[in-house]
Amino acid sequence: MPPPDDRPTFDLQSHSTCSDGTLPPAEVVARAAAAGVQLLALSDHDTVDGVAEALDMARATGGAIRVVAATELSTIDGDHDDLHVLGYGVDHTDAAFLTTLERFRADRNARADRMADALEACGLALDRAPLEARRAAGLPIGRPHLAQAAFDHPDNARRVADEGLADFGRLLEAYLIPGAPAYRRRSTPTVAEAIAAIHGAGGVAVWAHPFWDVDAPEEVVGAIDRFAAQGLDGVEAFYITHTREETLLVADACAQRGLLTTGSADFHGPDHPRFHAFRAFALHGIEPRLGPLAQS
Repeated sequence: MPPPDDRPTFDLQSHSTCSDGTLPPAEVVARAAAAGVQLLALSDHDTVDGVAEALDMARATGGAIRVVAATELSTIDGDHDDLHVLGYGVDHTDAAFLTTLERFRADRNARADRMADALEACGLALDRAPLEARRAAGLPIGRPHLAQAAFDHPDNARRVADEGLADFGRLLEAYLIPGAPAYRRRSTPTVAEAIAAIHGAGGVAVWAHPFWDVDAPEEVVGAIDRFAAQGLDGVEAFYITHTREETLLVADACAQRGLLTTGSADFHGPDHPRFHAFRAFALHGIEPRLGPLAQS
């Protein structure tokens, strides 16, 4: 947790039960406001279903918090097959955008089925009933849901203990990240397609947590250049897992290229092992470049 004098009043990535968060959108907004967040983005994966509820809750606070309509799109980029692009200020009622998101989610759901089959092929029992219940309710199935379904199954208890998997997050890292045995990649969209969809809905496109998927600093800077050429508007320079050096590198690269710099603690719920607190990221003395988001 950063020191009190370096804690931002914005938090531009959070998740609700509309994707892989554990709280409904209104509760996410209420908790953010209670934590001192003044500008929040609800950015569920490949959907804007929770945005209207979040906006209503923000209005109910009497101006204590403002909410930016947002989504987080999972994309493919060469060898990187789960790179995230945030769309801020999108029109969450735009019919063409909603159709595009539905197409992206269809690919996501097919991928979830492939990973569920792969988990079972690895010898892990899987209770698919909760997964099918989510699907029946129109909710997406992400890797955290698959990992939770495997972690919670009693037939896996001995194996989970033997492999030292303390929680579902550890199981996800062992089986469901790129290079792991049950991981399967998406087929769409590309980064360029995600940026185009966000711009078509009137939003700005920001590369989320760049050091989450890319390790080498020079590769991050190179990707910023490539994505900027495709229309990227900014990068999430300030992030809960970024080191000071990583933050400075991204912020400087964006400043040189005239790109926005946003930040978040990536809230997923109060019980998440890592992403459980708002404003839990540092600015390291750098002024963020929020551009139109500051006036949202």
